[in-house]
Amino acid sequence: MDAAEFRKRGKEMVDYVADYLEKIDKRQVFPDVEPGYLRPLIPDSAPQDPESFEDVFKDIEKIIMPGVTHWHSPYFFAYFPAASSFPALLADMLCGGIGCVGFSWAASPACTELETVMLDWLGKMISLPEEFLAGENGQGGGVIQGSASEATLMSLLAARTKAVSRLQSEKPELTEAEIMGRLVAYASDQAHSSVERAALIGGVKIKSVPSDDTFSVCGSALKKVLDEDKASGLIPFFFCATLGTTTCCSFDKLLELGPICNKENIWMHIDAAYAGSAFICPEFRHFLNGVEFADSFNFNPHKWLLVNFDCSAMWVKKRSDLTGAFKLEPLYLQHHHQESG
Repeated sequence: MDAAEFRKRGKEMVDYVADYLEKIDKRQVFPDVEPGYLRPLIPDSAPQDPESFEDVFKDIEKIIMPGVTHWHSPYFFAYFPAASSFPALLADMLCGGIGCVGFSWAASPACTELETVMLDWLGKMISLPEEFLAGENGQGGGVIQGSASEATLMSLLAARTKAVSRLQSEKPELTEAEIMGRLVAYASDQAHSSVERAALIGGVKIKSVPSDDTFSVCGSALKKVLDEDKASGLIPFFFCATLGTTTCCSFDKLLELGPICNKENIWMHIDAAYAGSAFICPEFRHFLNGVEFADSFNFNPHKWLLVNFDCSAMWVKKRSDLTGAFKLEPLYLQHHHQESG
């Protein structure tokens, strides 16, 4: 396909997508197919000779659409809306066209800097405390993850690294393995399963904190569990609070939990994946009160904010905690502005 045909086929694809979205309410939301439906409809190996674009295009309706769950349909009530929009689709097209891989500032300065500035914009929209913003000289900042699950994992691993480093500086005789065996993470019994999965990947224990009759975790419940575990010789190091649980949109009590976490040297991560977009509205911002005690915070613009999946915004108070946990500098990633901040 040369540039001329790309122009022609690109226009056809734009028309197809526009028609699809304009008429999506006419499609059956959940596909009426059985597992394995697709394999008999396509060859069992790639063709030796190319097919025409017209024939490939016909397969969209003939083979693909019968197995698609239409997340953008007004009749789709499961999970969450994948918040697509025409501007977001155009932006995805531009991103695909430029095709940069932003693994460092030098790999594409605009990619790195635009992400940093836009996350500051978004943080200001929900009135995040100044410490979470990069600004020109700030210690915090935001970064886009693929999902809230990734954000939770990143924060837990950063918290683990920080806890091991702190404990070894206090007690040099302790080995990393000894500390790891005693570390404990915590989350509400209503928390998303990704928190438990993060602990499994991170190789640490995790315990549920019982929620109250409003399905929220309060300070007294967390303190009780912490006291019991510390008496047993365990080391609490991480707590994931949830604002808008998946099960019932309950909110953990940050103003009670935050001071406890700060006092006990526990990293508090706030998972607001589902409900966080609502904090843009001044009348809902009070649900975020207490975020000032947190070390990291996350919500998903790809829910509610008309941004294509996947776009999960994560902020940290001290980005050095995050970069320090994962920093590797092979020769092929080094550049002259490595320490520019």
